[in-house]
Amino acid sequence: MVCVPEHARGIKMISVLCNWIYITATAFLTGFGLCTAIYKRMGYRVKDISCIVALGLMTVTVYAQIFSLCYKVGAAANLVLIAVCLVTAVAGRHQIAALLSERWNGRSIVWKLAAVLSVVVWCFCTSRGYMHYDSDLYHAQSIRWIEEYGIVKGLGNIHVRFAYNSSFFALSALYSMKFLTGHSLHTVNGLIALLLWIQVLPLFEKYKKGQRKTLVTSFARLGAFYYLTVIYSDIVAPASDYAIMCVVFFIVIKWLELLEHEGDSAVPYAILCVAGVYAVTLKLTAGLILILLAKPVSMLVRQKRWRDIGICLMMGIVTIAPWLARTVILSGYLLYPFPALDLFDVDWKMNASAAALDAAEIKTWGRGLNNAALVDLPITQWFSGWFQGSLPMIGKMLILADVACLLVFVILMARMIYSIHGSQNVQKKQIKIEQIQKEQMLVLATVLASYGFWQYSAPLLRYGYAYVLLVVMITAGILSDIMIKYFDKWQKKDMIRKIAVLGVSVLWAFSAVKLASLVRYCCGEAQKQAYVWQQNYGSYELESYVASGVTFYYPVYDDRTGYDSFPSVPRQIPIAFRGESVEEGFYSTGE
Repeated sequence: MVCVPEHARGIKMISVLCNWIYITATAFLTGFGLCTAIYKRMGYRVKDISCIVALGLMTVTVYAQIFSLCYKVGAAANLVLIAVCLVTAVAGRHQIAALLSERWNGRSIVWKLAAVLSVVVWCFCTSRGYMHYDSDLYHAQSIRWIEEYGIVKGLGNIHVRFAYNSSFFALSALYSMKFLTGHSLHTVNGLIALLLWIQVLPLFEKYKKGQRKTLVTSFARLGAFYYLTVIYSDIVAPASDYAIMCVVFFIVIKWLELLEHEGDSAVPYAILCVAGVYAVTLKLTAGLILILLAKPVSMLVRQKRWRDIGICLMMGIVTIAPWLARTVILSGYLLYPFPALDLFDVDWKMNASAAALDAAEIKTWGRGLNNAALVDLPITQWFSGWFQGSLPMIGKMLILADVACLLVFVILMARMIYSIHGSQNVQKKQIKIEQIQKEQMLVLATVLASYGFWQYSAPLLRYGYAYVLLVVMITAGILSDIMIKYFDKWQKKDMIRKIAVLGVSVLWAFSAVKLASLVRYCCGEAQKQAYVWQQNYGSYELESYVASGVTFYYPVYDDRTGYDSFPSVPRQIPIAFRGESVEEGFYSTGE
């Protein structure tokens, strides 16, 4: 019997902060290099620091996946990354210094203090908290396989969930720094949450006169704010669910920001669509975010910018190709768990029935059925039980609001079609406002479609929190703008003022309650002696057995194994090696 020892609980925040500094520096320099190339090729300059860091994280994720196809992701991968970043830093040192100076000096002292406080708070939340069940079930082991081997053929044959292949695990493996510290850090979720929080901060800023054009972006930020107050105690875990929801919020907020700036360049929208492709590699269920492609494609085609279309298409292919390659190597299928899409004749292919069972379990678990045999049950027979038994009260309220928003969307679409025919006698300024609202309807249609897919497939709330919230918030924002325009048309200034005061009062009351809960959490967690090393993965009582000379660990109770004992499987199972070593991979045993 093997008992996995717990690491000594010491100080956790310092390791998180140091890791964040390294991640941010490499992501920024990588993103800056990408943005420089975009400017030279497409004539669009990205100046927002958070966007540059986000693009850098996306690029580094692609790099980590490509590297994993050739070698383990550890010291060598980081050395290559550092070398590239140093070249970028030297070549662009003047532009980088000017950009950082301009952005920092252009901020008020209040904003700077808020930014520093935000880093401290989110660093604290990332250092400790609730380790997600699935992280000790397979996230930790998936990351360690990438650290130790990069990629192994047929890995899904020893644990079906190793075939899920979120690109987030490759990014986590790159920045885990196990080779350097002896501890496997898992801080990326916290940094992504911090990036999203930076997009929320404008909610607390005072708008300058004439600055705000619509309320929709503010409502989307409010949705992101609520989501962050849901996950702050959970982001210590390297779960892809949190990363993908934050990325979806980030894309939508930036898209809505662009609409309000009334820019006529298709490039930033195209870049956000590439980010949408990246979202798909984080979690396949985010695929419908690519409905947004309709806008940049139509703009680029109208402008006959075929070269830019080719560049964006190539960026999308480069983003998704290594993820697809990893999925094939891990499972034998192009997309997992979709065994019907069987395109490759490889000997390590997972058993089709096992893959189909896994897909069915995901759906039925999300629907609260917990019986894979009920996967074909129509929605009319499972929705009521799911609604009553699987959702918290706030979740029920949001779902009811989402259903109502579908009806509102239909009405708004009818109104928009009618306004198109009657727009000839409308003033030019009014036409621009109407155009922004039409573009916002595309975003609403996208999140509605994403919500519908989530609702029908595997509606576990954490799988689709962003869609559930964004449907309500974007609809509320569009309706608020229409109401304000209506009152303004009849010159009811007092009514507008009252609505604004009421809305701001509700927002601040809501914010105060949520921030108070965050403060209480931090005060409670501060009692833990944890200020150097980040909280480790879970510790479990394990047994071991030997297969072809390799020792595998499995839990005595439950099905979780954590990170330290490697390789681990959820239970003692027969294992068929493709060769004489682990590196050669595994066959399916038919189970």
